[in-house]
Amino acid sequence: MSPIGSVSPLNSSLLNRIDAPLPKVALTLSPGPGAAAPVGGGFGSMLDNLVASVDAKQGAAQSLTNQVLLGQSDQLHQSVIAMQEASVAFSLMVEVRNKLVDSYQELMRMQV
Repeated sequence: MSPIGSVSPLNSSLLNRIDAPLPKVALTLSPGPGAAAPVGGGFGSMLDNLVASVDAKQGAAQSLTNQVLLGQSDQLHQSVIAMQEASVAFSLMVEVRNKLVDSYQELMRMQV
């Protein structure tokens, strides 16, 4: 037996995962858990799903932060990542809203 105990050698699969590219993170437009999926598709349902997704991300970030603050978890990095993800999702939603308002205003300025 070795002086440090029984340690298995590193697998090549573990080393391959270290060098693997990071997965792409995308904002999903599916309804969160407990949210009812709209029957008809369309633009309005897509916006509803976007708002529900942002709300779910903010709720998850708040839950993780509360667990860290109460000492129930020591996963501070997960809390910070969740907060940042919720912030980016909210910023995206605000930018989409701004673009929608701008396009609506542009349509209203058109002469018929």
